[in-house]
Amino acid sequence: MFKTLRKYGLLIIVVVVWAACSNSAEEKPLAKVGTHYLYPSDVSRMLPPNSSKEDSAVLANEYINKWVKQELLIQKANENLSEEQKDVNRELEEYRNSLIIYRYKNELVKQRMDTAVSREEIEAFYTQNKQTFLLDRCIVKAVFIKIPIDLAHPEQLKEMIKDDSEEGQSELQDYCMQYAKNFEIALDNWIDFTVLNRNLPVSINDPESFLTQNKLREMSDSDYYYLVNIHDYMLANDLAPLEFVENNIKNLILNQRKIKFLKELENTVFTEGERQKKFKIYVENE
Repeated sequence: MFKTLRKYGLLIIVVVVWAACSNSAEEKPLAKVGTHYLYPSDVSRMLPPNSSKEDSAVLANEYINKWVKQELLIQKANENLSEEQKDVNRELEEYRNSLIIYRYKNELVKQRMDTAVSREEIEAFYTQNKQTFLLDRCIVKAVFIKIPIDLAHPEQLKEMIKDDSEEGQSELQDYCMQYAKNFEIALDNWIDFTVLNRNLPVSINDPESFLTQNKLREMSDSDYYYLVNIHDYMLANDLAPLEFVENNIKNLILNQRKIKFLKELENTVFTEGERQKKFKIYVENE
């Protein structure tokens, strides 16, 4: 059946497009499983606007195949499950209730929860939870340049990267934009050492030894010249710099604040319901 659908894909899409443009209430079905029918208008609603005939034909066939498989599975499930097993009303009600509560809570969080996190809060959280922020990898402040070997002027590049002034960095940036195949200038922010490592011609398997023994490292292959200049580094198990984990800390603070806000919301709703006698809890006599 599925081969047949693929074979006549273009014909199917013509029918689907015709159905989308037609005002006629009469449609010939595209597929049938048991007593259920799939019509061109059903498929046309699933197609993105302005798609080509070829793309629409592929998408229509995929949808028809998916619909047939789903209907066959539903049919098989109905045949083999008991009436009790097929009764999903309770699960649907629980899912509906959970979804409504989730949306209500999210709306209240957006409207009422304070999302401002001060620098003092971030610093206090960092100080009180230092063991949480031990690095599990090496990080660096560094300059990395990959440049075609026929354009490379190593001595000039080494002089340029020594200048870490704002003007010097701007000049290096302009130079790399013009000549480099790839580059990274990270002097004001920490980056994962793997960002550099994956761009080197030879992978560094022991980054700690590499970083402790090298400030400036040159490499080359048949096509490119590579220059790495390490300005600063921190090793695995060192305490992460505050600026490296600042965003994570902010998210942690907001998450804690959200948990507290939602807990208080539940307590407030309960207290209000109790005051207004909206509920009663029945306790069996012992």
